[in-house]
Amino acid sequence: MADLHPQLEKDCIVLGKLELCHLLLMNDANYPWFILVPDREGISEIFELNEADQQLLLKEASRLGQFLVKYFKADKLNVAALGNVVPQLHVHHIVRYKNDISWPKPVWGQVQAVPYAPEKIDELKELFLLL
Repeated sequence: MADLHPQLEKDCIVLGKLELCHLLLMNDANYPWFILVPDREGISEIFELNEADQQLLLKEASRLGQFLVKYFKADKLNVAALGNVVPQLHVHHIVRYKNDISWPKPVWGQVQAVPYAPEKIDELKELFLLL
């Protein structure tokens, strides 16, 4: 496995592994917030992946997005690969609701993160075995 950036290790919980990406859960129960991290060393941009990995990333991101919208009954799914703080390529998938605590603003820095209870983490790990 490619080493996770220290900030991702600090902020997230590893839920599992897809063919290309590790699936992380942002440890903030304010939002269903998941992150795909390609298991490739030294990659910070999507175009740096080879063509096959680019296609696989798109496939995994689409599969995850479809699952999240359906399971969480999202009003909107925000998908972004920003990397301003964490240069390692990672793709956020954030389920948004019109009544969530930050709507319609971005989630970053709006409110204090609320860590997940251990039981909820276990539940989400089980859930993503279905993905």
